[in-house]
Parts: sequence; C-alpha cells; structure tokens
Amino acid sequence: MSWQQYVDDQLVGAGLCQGAILSVADGSVWAKSAGISISAAEGAGLVALFKNPSSVFSSGVNVGGVKYMGIKGEESSIYGKKGAGGIVLVRTVQTIIVGIYDEKFQPGPAALAVEKLGDYLRDNSY
Repeated sequence: MSWQQYVDDQLVGAGLCQGAILSVADGSVWAKSAGISISAAEGAGLVALFKNPSSVFSSGVNVGGVKYMGIKGEESSIYGKKGAGGIVLVRTVQTIIVGIYDEKFQPGPAALAVEKLGDYLRDNSY
C-alpha cells in the first residue's frame, strides 16, 4: 500500500477531515489529503516536538498555519486542540502521522484512527 493510500483509506476514510504522513527524519511530506498544507518549517517543527514532547504544553502544535493548544505530549503521541476540533500526531520508526479532526468528529475516535495506523506501521517496522 502506498503512503497516499494510508492517508486516504485509514485517516480520511475513518472520518478525519485531513491527514498526512511525514518523514520522521526531516518532516518532509510523503503523502497528504486535500486541503492540508504543511510547510517545511512546520514539518521540521513536528520532528523537533517529538524530540521534546513535553514542550507541546508551552509551544502548542503548528500545522497548516493553525496553532493547536497542546493537551498530550508523549514520546510516541502528541495531541492538540483548537475549538471543537483538534490534531493527533503519532510517531513511528520512519513516520509522523498527522490526523486533523473538526467538530463533526469526536476526539476519541480521531485518536483511535491515528493510533491504530501508528500501531500497524510500527508492527511492520515503518
């Protein structure tokens, strides 16, 4: 399966409004859904955030020109919130998975969709 298929089927297909898969090495975008724009600086910022996940509480998460308030910062998962929507980031061996949800999708199922894809990729050494 291609990276784009993971985004389309496992993230957007699960109900997230936007999704992307980035390189854990430099934050470059490998695949993304329509409507999401992640700059090189934002990608590099996500890589840096996973090196010090507790900093999410002071710095937040910046993706697509939107700043999300950090609500969870762990070695493999970072969550942010903005209004009724939010963002879920999951780090695997090679990737950072980005899932963005809006008010039409609850945070629990959003986190489950992104974490489930992260578990699958980790189990397959990605």
